[in-house]
Amino acid sequence: MIGLPSLQTLDQAQGVRIWLATEKTDMRCGFDRLAERVKTVLGVDPLSGHLFVFRSRRGDRLKILLWDGDGFVLWYKRLEEGVFKLPRTEEGTRSVELRASELAMVLDGIDMTKLKRVPRYGQAPQAGRTKIGNREKEEKIQGRRNVAAS
Repeated sequence: MIGLPSLQTLDQAQGVRIWLATEKTDMRCGFDRLAERVKTVLGVDPLSGHLFVFRSRRGDRLKILLWDGDGFVLWYKRLEEGVFKLPRTEEGTRSVELRASELAMVLDGIDMTKLKRVPRYGQAPQAGRTKIGNREKEEKIQGRRNVAAS
């Protein structure tokens, strides 16, 4: 049986980055004005091949701008009812990077403001370590031994 990739695998395998402009955007903007906003608001090259997401003033519309190598692609979605629930951002933040799974949740109508990511096990970056936190456990054990010896 062939297994499906997890969202984490999709997020990590993705070479394209996804940028969300947190400021409200005039949805009358076309290719050129959105590309200019990418430069000024996000500080990123619009020809980079990354996805740039913009939300409307009311929050019921999204535009996604993408350079596909020989021209811009503009994807536009308008909700008939409700608004897109985007992730929380700190005050004054002009842009935030999204994972592919987060963008999929926003487009599917999942309220990103109510989600909480729980800690997960992960491989330690150092060779020879099998679990995260082994060094801290070893230090605590060594500290107990040193205290007991004195």
